[in-house]
Amino acid sequence: MHRFALALIFGLLAAQSLMAAPGTYSAADRAELDRVSAYLNTIKTMKGGFVQIDPNGDTDQGTFEISKPGRMRFEYKPPAPTLIVSDGKTVAVANTRLKTIDSYPLDQTPLDLILGDKVDLAGSHEIVGIARQQDAFIVKARSRGGRTQGNITLTFAEPELELRQWTVIDNQGLQTTVALRDVQTGIDIPASLFVLPDKKAFKQN
Repeated sequence: MHRFALALIFGLLAAQSLMAAPGTYSAADRAELDRVSAYLNTIKTMKGGFVQIDPNGDTDQGTFEISKPGRMRFEYKPPAPTLIVSDGKTVAVANTRLKTIDSYPLDQTPLDLILGDKVDLAGSHEIVGIARQQDAFIVKARSRGGRTQGNITLTFAEPELELRQWTVIDNQGLQTTVALRDVQTGIDIPASLFVLPDKKAFKQN
């Protein structure tokens, strides 16, 4: 579970840090990427539910909240023991079963890019392809700067643009998909949700 929780947060990088060398797009492709960037830049707060499917086909569910810049919370429903929180500076991955917390500086993870205020997909260097379907626009990317390994595919619903899911393929070829549902944007989210977890709060057996 811990491994696939990390796939979730590293997959999030793609949602706003995917890019290809400037000037390599057709005018139509650049316009599409600019449209996606504009959509992502309108999002300041977001919450909803998610379903995660791991390489074995097992599923976990949970809820998420995002408040830009820099803050997010992904809380898995029991029996999964995982909680992921960023307070704007640090990302913490807590396992309530093992009573452990792993922390990462936000600026050393891809999350500093997705949780920022400014997105410019067409001006970046990680996009490896885009595709259009009848009801979806798909962005394919490699991981950024060698900080993670693998590839990421983001799926946006059409015709009303909306981020629906991302799929991460790690360096071993294992695929993890995270699908969002019941998404709301532009809502008030309490700052208390982005307080980093503390081992002292774990219940004792």
